[in-house]
Amino acid sequence: MTCKYGAIKTTVDGITFASKGEANRYAELKLMQAAGLISQLELQPEYLIVVNGVRIGSYIADFRYIENGELITEDFKGVKTPVYQLKKKLVKALYGVTIRETRA
Repeated sequence: MTCKYGAIKTTVDGITFASKGEANRYAELKLMQAAGLISQLELQPEYLIVVNGVRIGSYIADFRYIENGELITEDFKGVKTPVYQLKKKLVKALYGVTIRETRA
């Protein structure tokens, strides 16, 4: 099945990902976790976007994990939409989180 922007939904370990690239990245991260290079791998962590007590929306990353003692929030990106770019800036401003972007 095709998603937005021509991506093909792909299922790995019973989890459906928005693209083959994202599914492949998940497989890589699982191997990295098994090898002890990362820990606490999470899928689709959510960051609420609240400004002056008003909920504007949320940003859902693809992955979050610990690497070398640092919390990493990662998004597998094919297309950087204007909405994504805005949410990325809001997450940085509200949480101090820099989103790591990966590609195929």
